[in-house]
Amino acid sequence: MRAPFIAILILMVGARWTRAEDDFERPPIQYSNSQPKNAVSHLQSRLEKGDVRLAFDDANGYLPSLLRTLRVPVESQMLVFSKTSMQRNRIAPKTPRAIYFNDDVYVGYCQSGEVLEISVADPSLGAVFYTLEQKPATHPVLTRQTGKCLQCHSTSRTGDVPSHLVRSVFTDAEGLPMLSEGSFRIDHTTPLENRWGGWYVTGTHGNQSHLGNLVIRESPVPRPVQNPEGHNVTDLSKRLHLSPYLSPHSDIVALMVFEHQTTIHNLITQANFSTRQALHYQAVVNRALGQAADAPLESTSQRIAHAGDSLVKGLLFAEEAPLGGPIQGTSGFAEEFMRRGLRDTQGRSLRDLDLKTRMFKYPCSYLIYSPAFDELPRVMKDYVATRLKQVLNGSSGDSIPNDPHQDASDFAHLSKDDRFAIREIVKQTKPGFLPP
Repeated sequence: MRAPFIAILILMVGARWTRAEDDFERPPIQYSNSQPKNAVSHLQSRLEKGDVRLAFDDANGYLPSLLRTLRVPVESQMLVFSKTSMQRNRIAPKTPRAIYFNDDVYVGYCQSGEVLEISVADPSLGAVFYTLEQKPATHPVLTRQTGKCLQCHSTSRTGDVPSHLVRSVFTDAEGLPMLSEGSFRIDHTTPLENRWGGWYVTGTHGNQSHLGNLVIRESPVPRPVQNPEGHNVTDLSKRLHLSPYLSPHSDIVALMVFEHQTTIHNLITQANFSTRQALHYQAVVNRALGQAADAPLESTSQRIAHAGDSLVKGLLFAEEAPLGGPIQGTSGFAEEFMRRGLRDTQGRSLRDLDLKTRMFKYPCSYLIYSPAFDELPRVMKDYVATRLKQVLNGSSGDSIPNDPHQDASDFAHLSKDDRFAIREIVKQTKPGFLPP
């Protein structure tokens, strides 16, 4: 038994000391060498076959045609003026970068930019990045990008997997982020007062504060931060020329949904990778021991449980920052977003927005319908479904039956009525998902 023991020891030491950001480049993920299968790669295949064409216009290049083809709504437009992307030299408070999104695809546009920047939630590979040159071509090409994009999108800030990153930073008059003043990574747990530094924000939100529309003109940043002129802004025309953009808005509701969505996409990727890596490691160890490849290891179960529990908490909006009053956007995004919802026999949908005390009326993420979620490894998908059922069968403040991994307080925000409604909606709109 000495040789197998030595082999296992080497494997364990290697796994411990390998740089985490390189793990997804090794089997079983092999991120850069794997063929993506997603909405953007499918579009590229259709372009090559001549089944679809992208139109180029002098004002915005391929942007309008690309959005239509990928079914990305213009109402989702958000404007970010901090220099925090690959075309940073094009970005400033007078020339912000525009971002558009649907449930799977994100598109970035800069005035006079050389390329459109595109990312997509790939069911097997997490965030996959592409560029499209902004010049007329008979056969435009969506080119996959790896190394340059992964410098920012596969760090400890993104869970060491290819992911999306949304940040709030103090930004000076040139658009430079003042990183020495601190920054915030934004998701649905972030208090509004820390959100949207470096972003334009259109919409109303009462007396709630945030960092949107704020350009810092002195250093250090005066504390406490005062931003009265940046609040309840519904018209950006006095801050920048809006004619180069497809919409005059940077909708507050779109921003909130965007932040939640990128967070869940990242958690799905972590759950996917953790499971596949754990099962791969298990098979290698078992082969060294002369056992069946699928003989269970405790470490495999632990990795699946850890990633699965994090995903369940995200799906159910654990620790969501409460809203202090009604929020309303300006672009029509909220109406367009809710219109696309799957509905049960009572007309309820997981896309129904609340926007008074919390983001959604029924706090369970609509991304349970996404291709990335549906293509999670079976063992992870079953784990998440079981955990969701256990939570939804409980009541507010009660312990979660047979659930040693999660604290009931993680879900104390869900009332008995919330849990019942979510359970009924999911049963009807995603039949067979929750265990009987």
